Amino acid sequence: MESINKCEVKLRDIIEEDIPIFFEQQLDSTANYMAAFTAKDPTDKDAFFDHWKKIIADETITIKTILFNGIVTGHVSNFEQFGEPEVSYWIGKEYWGQGIATKALSKFLEYIMVRPLYARAAKDNLASIRVLEKCGFKIISEDKGFSNARGKDVEEFILKLEP
Repeated sequence: MESINKCEVKLRDIIEEDIPIFFEQQLDSTANYMAAFTAKDPTDKDAFFDHWKKIIADETITIKTILFNGIVTGHVSNFEQFGEPEVSYWIGKEYWGQGIATKALSKFLEYIMVRPLYARAAKDNLASIRVLEKCGFKIISEDKGFSNARGKDVEEFILKLEP
């Protein structure tokens, strides 16, 4: 695959054809483990599509498809969680380690003007923490919650992007 410097990362509105790609990407067991806080059953296609239908219909959620060299590689979103504005992203495993997440999140933060903005990452998801830090987020706190993907409580960092 070409270097990130030779290809462009773009964001666009989600289209219906993106959702099956997102479904396939989230089936990867390693990706689920790293994300930690995932669906109870990632193989439940009906539940996945129902969930996405609700997300897309929710006007309080901003979500974009990530394209790398014209290929759907994931998604990035802004939503409210625990009463705070939060950002999250998912990159298909085959695109990890190429700088796509950092570039996509940086572009997305130009859309999302609300600050402070929060993010969460499992403590052992060093790559995701690094992406968030490169985009200006700082670790401010810790939390713990049950991870469906791991079947146990998982510690996470809470990160914050200041104005």
